[in-house]
Amino acid sequence: MSYTHGSYTHGTGDTALLGDTIGANLRRTASTWPNREALVDVPSGRRWTYAEFTADIDRLACALLASGVAKGDRVGVWAVNCPEWMLVQYATARIGAVMVNINPAYRTHEVEYVLNQAGISLLFATPAHKTSDYRAMVEEVRGRCPELREAVYFGEPGWEEFAARGERLDVTELDARDAELSCDDPINIQYTSGTTGFPKGATLSHHNILNNGYFVGESISYTEQDRVCVPVPFYHCFGMVMGNLAATSHGACIVIPAPSFEPKATLEAVQRERCTSLYGVPTMFIAELNLPDFAEYDLSTLRTGIMAGSPCPVEVMKRVVAEMHMAEVSICYGMTETSPVSLQTRVDDDLEHRCGTVGRVLPHLEVKVVDPARGVTQPRGTAGELCTRGYSVMLGYWDEPERTAEAIDAGRWMHTGDLAVMREDGYVEIVGRIKDMIIRGGENIYPREIEEFLYGHPKIRDVQVVGVPHERYGEEVLACVVPHDPADPLTLEELHAYCRDRLAHYKIPSRLQILEAFPMTVSGKVRKVELRETYGELRGD
Repeated sequence: MSYTHGSYTHGTGDTALLGDTIGANLRRTASTWPNREALVDVPSGRRWTYAEFTADIDRLACALLASGVAKGDRVGVWAVNCPEWMLVQYATARIGAVMVNINPAYRTHEVEYVLNQAGISLLFATPAHKTSDYRAMVEEVRGRCPELREAVYFGEPGWEEFAARGERLDVTELDARDAELSCDDPINIQYTSGTTGFPKGATLSHHNILNNGYFVGESISYTEQDRVCVPVPFYHCFGMVMGNLAATSHGACIVIPAPSFEPKATLEAVQRERCTSLYGVPTMFIAELNLPDFAEYDLSTLRTGIMAGSPCPVEVMKRVVAEMHMAEVSICYGMTETSPVSLQTRVDDDLEHRCGTVGRVLPHLEVKVVDPARGVTQPRGTAGELCTRGYSVMLGYWDEPERTAEAIDAGRWMHTGDLAVMREDGYVEIVGRIKDMIIRGGENIYPREIEEFLYGHPKIRDVQVVGVPHERYGEEVLACVVPHDPADPLTLEELHAYCRDRLAHYKIPSRLQILEAFPMTVSGKVRKVELRETYGELRGD
């Protein structure tokens, strides 16, 4: 059900919000299903039941207490996906420390900023991964980070030595700390990338992220029978909230296929562990579907999953449903500042709603679409800025009240910066970012509309549309295309022939760039700003 008025809707439901801390919720799950598997790390072959998982979490939580970590202290984790990441996630929540997620793509300049801005006193990190030497980077900056007392590296003797510190602690001290905690306490800081300046630390509570993970899981009917393959990064809300917390709040099992995304490893994990759910951004699913031996994988146990981060092309969704057996796959929309999900498609939504919209509002949340200039609610069917309000909205940006006030207004509405249209049925279409909207000669152009149209061309495997400077029109439309066959790429003439008489003339891309792949963030989103910067030199007629 929902209450509606103009481009406003309020999600309701029969299930109440959870009032637990993350630790209390996990203990309830473990007491209900102690012998069910909680976590499987495919690369190492390690497995935990819920009883074993909570025992290891409590051991690490005791070690944190023994090391002097107080409620509210910031503990950083700079690592790729691994079981230790999850142990830190739940152990810090158990004692009321604030875990700070650090993007594995960061280098010395960024990590130094985060360590100091958040005031991190203890850092857990992967020593190295692929070409990234995290230990060397930490050593380079730690002399300029006065609050950083200790760095502990996963998989090394120091990690086990740290965890053993808790064995000297009386468990009553852990219970005493637990009694001090509130579900409204800050528990997590996630840094979001801004278009200018340094990243902002979105500060989230137990109540924010536990409830969001729980209701995301409810929307795709999770139970203790589900096995959730999570190839998306834990450092992002997609992994740690929509993945980890959605699973543990329902007694489901989390499967880690690899430290970072590998399409072959992902499908092997689904097949080997008989996963029922799979996560990813559309480009991840495209990579899996395009594996030469894709048809050889047994994916018959898949039922559902989540696709988020960017729009899903219709043809990709058809293949995910038909060939990956994910008939109940769900599309989610959100942002780190809202824990992250505000809108989600349901398992029985038709193809058009899953590809043409990002769903409808989750229970206990409000969304509206407003005129960006005047702030008034738009009529249904009219584009404007999407805003959301409710339990999921962050506490604020860490130690940045001015930037918080710019994002959250006096009514506690979070302004997303996304352009959206609310349909008559309450489903919402995202038509672009306010900053991504192309204005060509006074005409507003929404890149997603053109991208969806171009996906139908047989030579196009993937496409991104951006606005680039033009002397006469202000901006012109550039289509960046990854071809199906690199030996036979699309030409600008073929592109124009395909668009002619089917798109308004001002929407037709005047420029074409053929690429092998798009620049991506660690969380799998296309970096459109990089496309604009790289290929956006000013042109005239």
